[in-house]
Amino acid sequence: MEKLNITPLADRVLIEPMEAETRTASGLIIPDSAKEKPQMGIVLAVGAGKKDEPMTVKVGDKVLYGKYSGSEFSLDGKKYLIMRESDIYAII
Repeated sequence: MEKLNITPLADRVLIEPMEAETRTASGLIIPDSAKEKPQMGIVLAVGAGKKDEPMTVKVGDKVLYGKYSGSEFSLDGKKYLIMRESDIYAII
C-alpha cells in the first residue's frame, strides 16, 4: 500500500476500490462491457470524525459500500473514492 498525501476531512474516508471480477464462478470470462462496478475496497485514509461521532473504520479495513456511493477521482492513473463513513455498509 502506497502512502498518499490526501487527508479526508471530518467523517470522510478515502477508499481504493477492488478490481472487478474477470471470471464467473464457472470460469467464463466477463467482458469489460458487462463488468459491474466494484462495491468493496480498502480504506487508505480516514478523517478525524465529527465532534460527537468518532470514526469506526481505520486504515487497512476491507469495506463494503453502496454501488453509487462517494465521489470517484483519479490520481496518478489510479482510481479512488472519497465518501462519508455513513455510506459504508460493513467492515469485512
